[in-house]
Amino acid sequence: MVKKIQNNNMDEALQAKAAVVDFSAVWCGPCQMLAPVLEELSGDLDGKVAFYNADTDENTQLAIANGITNIPALLFLKDGKVVGKNVGFMPKPELEAWVKGCMEQ
Repeated sequence: MVKKIQNNNMDEALQAKAAVVDFSAVWCGPCQMLAPVLEELSGDLDGKVAFYNADTDENTQLAIANGITNIPALLFLKDGKVVGKNVGFMPKPELEAWVKGCMEQ
């Protein structure tokens, strides 16, 4: 399950051992294509990685604070620190490989 980030508050994601934060917007076509892929991957990796979504229109300050200038953008957080960043749509096999690579860092 992908949890929604609200009020520019990413504390829960920062406290997770491993987390993917998806910065997106409802008007962004590639973001909407990525959403079901993330939902499926969140089920596959349940208990290993937490997944979050931050709508950049609702969480503008959070996006700015994390250097998000293009969407969709993914941050991989490990123990509260960004260890991976990716911009753009990825099909599931590529996304899964990216997440697993970040987990190993």
